[in-house]
Amino acid sequence: MKNTVTILLSILALTTLQAQENKLNLIVGTYTKSCESKGIYVYEFDSNTGDFSLKSNTEKIINPSYLTVSNDNKFVYSVSENDKKSSVSAFGFNSKSGKLDFINYQNPNGLNPCYIINDEKNVITANYSSGSISVLGKNSDGSIGVVKQVVQHTGKSINASRQEAPHAHMVYFSPDKKYVLANDLGTDKVYLYQNNPNSATEVLTLKSSIDVKPGSGPRHLIFSKDGKYVYVLQELDGTITSFSYAEGMLKKVSETTVVAPDFKGDIGAADIHISPDGKFLYATNRGTANDISVFKILKNGKLELVQRTSTLGKGPRNFNIDPTGNFLLVGHQYTNDIVIFKRDKKTGILSNTGKKIELCSPVCLVFTKQ
Repeated sequence: MKNTVTILLSILALTTLQAQENKLNLIVGTYTKSCESKGIYVYEFDSNTGDFSLKSNTEKIINPSYLTVSNDNKFVYSVSENDKKSSVSAFGFNSKSGKLDFINYQNPNGLNPCYIINDEKNVITANYSSGSISVLGKNSDGSIGVVKQVVQHTGKSINASRQEAPHAHMVYFSPDKKYVLANDLGTDKVYLYQNNPNSATEVLTLKSSIDVKPGSGPRHLIFSKDGKYVYVLQELDGTITSFSYAEGMLKKVSETTVVAPDFKGDIGAADIHISPDGKFLYATNRGTANDISVFKILKNGKLELVQRTSTLGKGPRNFNIDPTGNFLLVGHQYTNDIVIFKRDKKTGILSNTGKKIELCSPVCLVFTKQ
């Protein structure tokens, strides 16, 4: 009898542990001026079922559009896009309760920061309107220090309305964090900076840069799982350019597109991610298409189209794949929701679950452990 009870208790404990492991935090940054939003929201997300529940939210944070979580899961850093009043904020994060406690904010000395990353020493932002990159220090208590460095891009490109000046749109660490890659939509360039995190004033030093097609507007990028390839998504023409990567240098491999051959309308390619197993790449297109393209990643780094399907909303600005690879969630800026798709892990194909999170203007979706 004792053995039976012991076995049953062991099974119960294992089942409970597995259930807990399936529960993730989904942290969402939003725009707050177009509808009623309190800023950053934290949901519990079940990676087995696709179910969700609200855990917490901030109060009165303006346009915390993009955010990043510290490696130890204890702090969240967010931009606030607010023109000359733009800022970068630090929050203490309780991963169990989902509670976010405001710590401090700093002026990044740049206008409308639209992307943010962090490592052990620094917080780095891409500032869209000023076409610059800001590096701010991190203190031992998780708070953000003063600006260490501002890297100013220069130049323009052929689209007079969108590329009249530099517009830094993304900063992204190489897998080994030795380099920071920066897309500039305004200059049609990808810059590669050597990362010197312990430096007091020269954290980023330019190693190389590479031009993309004039007028294409590089927006977001992603590394392949083995770190050998980089895929750059261009906002203005929907091109995905594949590059081989080694030690701060890019070399073009091939190009494809998220735009259907017969498409006639406005293009606004937005976000790009790779499945956790490294086999499939996904990229969204806003404009009048409002769809997502699925590509199989071939051994030579090239992409093969698998599926192109509606995101079931307007303005699919950001999306993310949960760490198990079971679900892909798309945040719609204009229809104010996050649509939950089921992923077929073998084929990469997406199907609608019928589930969605109603939320004002979601812009950034980040998964973390509880």
